[in-house]
Amino acid sequence: MKQPFESVVAQHGATVLRVCRVVLGPHDADDAWSETFLSAMRAYPDLPETANVEAWLVKIAHRKAIDVLRAAKRNPLPVDEVPEAPAGQGMPDAEDAGLWATVKELPSKQRQAIAYRYVAGLAYAEIAEILGGTVEAARRAAADGLKNLRKHYPGAITKGASS
Repeated sequence: MKQPFESVVAQHGATVLRVCRVVLGPHDADDAWSETFLSAMRAYPDLPETANVEAWLVKIAHRKAIDVLRAAKRNPLPVDEVPEAPAGQGMPDAEDAGLWATVKELPSKQRQAIAYRYVAGLAYAEIAEILGGTVEAARRAAADGLKNLRKHYPGAITKGASS
């Protein structure tokens, strides 16, 4: 017979918290720990009695830690000074019309890979997940997109964009 969930928390809670602290640091660990046990509480009734509960909890904690790390990448970074002029918000102006026309002519996957990599700052693995393909294919689409932009709109793409 499985032990009550409260006993599982009491027995493994400290280990899961230590794992969260090592992976995330002290600031985000408590939230990941809470999310781990909320998720585990929902799934616990379906867990087989023979399962390694501690390993199961650590796996859940790992996934919650990944969620926290991904969310942190999407959060804005603080800056010392706010720019006086607002950003273009992706809207072309007269100076950028040629570049936007060139971007529009890129094949769809290249255009998307360029946007996700250089505008949104996503990793190639995340781009591959969105586009439905391999990491190598996402990297190739972005590289081909940059090559096409450089070829058809010289001077528009700086060296820093190829990183």
